[in-house]
Amino acid sequence: MHGTLPPSQPSRRPIGLPLTLRLALRELRGGLSGFVVFIACIAVGVAAIAGVTSISRSLSDGLGREGRRILGGDLVYSLINREATPAETAILRQQGRVSTVATMRAMAVGGDGSAALVELKAVDESYPAVGNLATDPQAPVADLLAAGDGAFGAVADPALLVRLGLKVGDRITVAGKPLTIRASLVTEPDTISAGIGFGPRLIVPMEALRATGLGELGSLNRWSYRLQLPSATDAELEAASHAIGKALPDAGWEVRSRLNADPRFAKSIERFTQFLTLVGLTALIVGGVGVANAVSAFVERKRGSIATLKSVGAPGSQVVVLYLTQVALIAAFSIAIGLGIGAALPFLIDAAFGDQLPLPLEPTLAPGELALAAAYGLLTALAFTILPLGRAHDIPVSGLFRDTVDPSAQRTRLRYKAILALTLLALAGLALATAFDRRVALIFMAAAALSFGLLRLVAYGLMATARRLPHPRAAGPRMALANLHRPGALTPAFTLSLGLGVTLLVTLSVIDANITRALTSSLPGKAPNLFFLDIPSRDSDAFTTFLGNKAPGAKIERVVMLRGRITALDGVPVEKIKPPEDASWVLDGDRGVTTAERVPEGTRIVEGQWWTEEEGQTPKLSFEADMGKALGLHIGSTVTVNVLGRTLTTTITNFRKVDWRSLGINFVMVFSPGTFRGAPHSDLATLTLPNGADPDAEAAILRDVAKAFPSVTSVRVKDALQTVDSLIRKLTLAIRGASAVAVLTSLLVLAGAIAAGHRARLYDAVVLKVLGATRRRLMLAYGLEYGALGLAAALFGLLAGTGAAWAIVTKVMRLDFALDLEGASIAAVGAVMLAILIGLAGTWRILGQKPAPYLRQF
Repeated sequence: MHGTLPPSQPSRRPIGLPLTLRLALRELRGGLSGFVVFIACIAVGVAAIAGVTSISRSLSDGLGREGRRILGGDLVYSLINREATPAETAILRQQGRVSTVATMRAMAVGGDGSAALVELKAVDESYPAVGNLATDPQAPVADLLAAGDGAFGAVADPALLVRLGLKVGDRITVAGKPLTIRASLVTEPDTISAGIGFGPRLIVPMEALRATGLGELGSLNRWSYRLQLPSATDAELEAASHAIGKALPDAGWEVRSRLNADPRFAKSIERFTQFLTLVGLTALIVGGVGVANAVSAFVERKRGSIATLKSVGAPGSQVVVLYLTQVALIAAFSIAIGLGIGAALPFLIDAAFGDQLPLPLEPTLAPGELALAAAYGLLTALAFTILPLGRAHDIPVSGLFRDTVDPSAQRTRLRYKAILALTLLALAGLALATAFDRRVALIFMAAAALSFGLLRLVAYGLMATARRLPHPRAAGPRMALANLHRPGALTPAFTLSLGLGVTLLVTLSVIDANITRALTSSLPGKAPNLFFLDIPSRDSDAFTTFLGNKAPGAKIERVVMLRGRITALDGVPVEKIKPPEDASWVLDGDRGVTTAERVPEGTRIVEGQWWTEEEGQTPKLSFEADMGKALGLHIGSTVTVNVLGRTLTTTITNFRKVDWRSLGINFVMVFSPGTFRGAPHSDLATLTLPNGADPDAEAAILRDVAKAFPSVTSVRVKDALQTVDSLIRKLTLAIRGASAVAVLTSLLVLAGAIAAGHRARLYDAVVLKVLGATRRRLMLAYGLEYGALGLAAALFGLLAGTGAAWAIVTKVMRLDFALDLEGASIAAVGAVMLAILIGLAGTWRILGQKPAPYLRQF
């Protein structure tokens, strides 16, 4: 039996996505020539975002993992100004084992009478209940702090030993009581929970604190009761917290748990992460200009391929999809590089600096954060490639072949503009959805859009001006002027990339100059020289007289000092209030409060009336105007505070405007004199010398006060400012490091813009050299062109950067603004020189080409 074969069928190949993908992969076999800047821009931006967010997650995980060690227990109940009563302590002990730590500022006096401010930490016999205290020499804590030879032991920060010229074994006095330094401090397990310190740490036993009398009721101190639960499960933690809260609803505790060991620190990490992420996004958006340049050059190089595809019947949309697929593959490769670098960053930091970091870093792969960085990268790549790729849709084949000498001006189809709009909306939505502070994210997006728009206007204005200017007779300047406005000119890309970089540099430079001025010159000139804390109310008059005798002519201010915690506003518990970020600190923890008969100096009433002497005998409240407005308060609003374990509700009778920059004595809340009459308290005083800063006089007053009033804590304003300055400079260094990424991206974009114009410049060079132009003359023309572009970008950067710095300094930092353009001018001039060098370096090789091989190609 003979079978018959079925008739052969024509083979069919899929013509959809598989074919498009296959063609895209085939074209990529030729390498990634021309896409180096594209890859670098996307990879750098994605790496910045992935690295910042991965480090943030590692820090958050570290805080979560080390929460018990950071707190010294599973739950911590803290009180300000007072020690817990035996009844309160008994309720805590019903839930588990309790250890007690008290912290405050005090004065340590060396054998020669020199004094230094210290962060005093008194601990009980169970310290540290969690973790280890590292000392030099290492020994059990109980042995180091034990009494011997008439003095308790102490562990001192090495900075204190250096400051007072001491060594291990020497003695100091605190509040008149001797202490023997048994060891120097290396690390303490709960250092993060202590917050920012204005002096070196001094650890003493609880018995030593009681002997000094510094912990008496009303003095400025914090008592922390660290509770270790038997099994410490999350359910037990919740049950214990609920039971204690129910038994002691009005104790005025500040409560923290190991699940959220330091909410303020965690919030700071989130806020700083958002800022650095936005800086990384800036780098990515700036890099988008380089992406657009690279894709435009890619379309230019593919002119012949596009013409061939369209000549054999490929529709314009399929051409766009083909090259969009190819670009998407390259973008995915770039994003993968950036994600790899960003994911590795926490591990590299931990390996290199793990032992030196003051923060618990837990390196981990963060899929969510990496996905966020990848999404930013993909959306940015699409936003900056869709319009250049869409250009090839409607250009006829003949037009493609003529583009070298007669570039076609074709409008982009509406569909591609719609894709761009949707992509930008997705980018904005992603930034808003992941922002810690949406207001900051909105400001960033508005500033980015405004910068792009203004730089476009600058570029078009420069081109229009160059087009209308009379043409010079000299060949070099004439060519430079023509290059600024001719079709395919570098003006838009050059101005945009360099302008954004200069703007960022100028903004940082002006902000840094204003912060430095505020901390080193402006504030100390009008601020007090010395602050004095914990002045016993019984000694207040004697202390004021003592200061007057030691510093004749000095200005002395003294006020009542208490600590209180806002628990409700207009009857609404603070836990249910979501205040703006710039006002959240008022509700976060304990605040200093005082009483006053008259309007405090350095303030003015902006709404309401100050109380009369008779009215002041009943509880009334004056609130700081800006914070009151931010919290939605008004005249007649009620504020409930907990002071010394007692809850009190008062009514706001007026709002005050406070000049915080004077560093004088001022508070958010000032109560009438009758509010806390009879309550135990200490006083706060300031001393302002008549002739300004005088280190010798300040040192002498510090020594004399430490001898005559050993329980009083003295703080030099200069030392406090140096501590704040050190912290700000560390943050500024991190910001500069992240901003350097954006500046690096600007340089990459600049180099990419020049590379994208390689073909046009090569064509010009060949023609001009045939006509007799020398390399020197051509270099002069290009130098003038790049110099003009750099100058325009620098001027824009100076104006825009100064404006941005003014807004940040005055509106965010609330400092006086001074125009200091020294550093900014150096940055701008450097940018102009760098632009000329990069431009000339990019064209030098082009000008060296022999004309003959290229004449046949045009």
